[in-house]
Amino acid sequence: MSETHKVKMGFSYLLKKITSIFDLIKFSHTIFSFPFAVMSAFLAAGGMPGLKQLLLILAALIAARSAAMSFNRLVDTSYDIHNPRTAYRVELQKKIGRKYVWIFTFLCVILFIICAWLLNRLAFYMSPLAILVVFGYSYTKRFTHLSHFVLGIALGLSPLGAWVGIQGTLAAPPFLLSLAVVLWTAGFDIIYACQDVEHDIKSGLYSLPKKLGIKGALILSAVLHLFMVGVLLAVSRYTDLGILYTIGVCIVAALLIYEHSLVRPKDLSKINTAFFTVNGIISVGLMGITLLDIFVR
Repeated sequence: MSETHKVKMGFSYLLKKITSIFDLIKFSHTIFSFPFAVMSAFLAAGGMPGLKQLLLILAALIAARSAAMSFNRLVDTSYDIHNPRTAYRVELQKKIGRKYVWIFTFLCVILFIICAWLLNRLAFYMSPLAILVVFGYSYTKRFTHLSHFVLGIALGLSPLGAWVGIQGTLAAPPFLLSLAVVLWTAGFDIIYACQDVEHDIKSGLYSLPKKLGIKGALILSAVLHLFMVGVLLAVSRYTDLGILYTIGVCIVAALLIYEHSLVRPKDLSKINTAFFTVNGIISVGLMGITLLDIFVR
């Protein structure tokens, strides 16, 4: 076998490992927190941020989210194997090799901390806290029904971190954006968790659908999303955002109403549409309208 062929084989092997890891961590779901971080970065810069800062922020976001998800898959193996919806994760781990998943997690943490260090001192000092939160989420379903809110906090760190990455300080707008992400994430995660109620009961895991019942959980989710819309509207009071942004928030409200219309206590068949498709449109759409408002004004 020639050296060139060996290199090609090695590259193909590595590519398969990376592809499998991205599938394991649902890399496409980065779309939920990514747009809010971009919005916060542009608001902090009052327009287009420096390219170096923006790239470091995005790299930090992707690294932190990837580390959190791979860590979650590793520590939840004993639960995932018994859930028909998540059993494939265990098979993927076997295919990849748990050692490689751990290495991937460690490298992502290192990359995140390096990016934070290259941004500014405050971002670097906050990086261990961010890792603690995103890793800690994986254990919360073992002892609290409020794990959905911890997931919200983990994703809500993205706009806060992006603002700090640009400004090097804290202010009201990123906290409001973070609060909006917390409410939004907790709301849609509650909807998503409705399909795992039976598994949670059997496994002794905690969730709000298990505690409140599916009907009660869906009502709470709707209330959280109502408050999210209110918080998004409040963002404009602390920034220069104008009518375009307000229209964008109204569109978000309409999409949330549509999302909740897709799911019924006795019909959860459209959860994937409600969870991924609608929420993906919400995050990307609001980002686009927000950036348009910033540049127009």
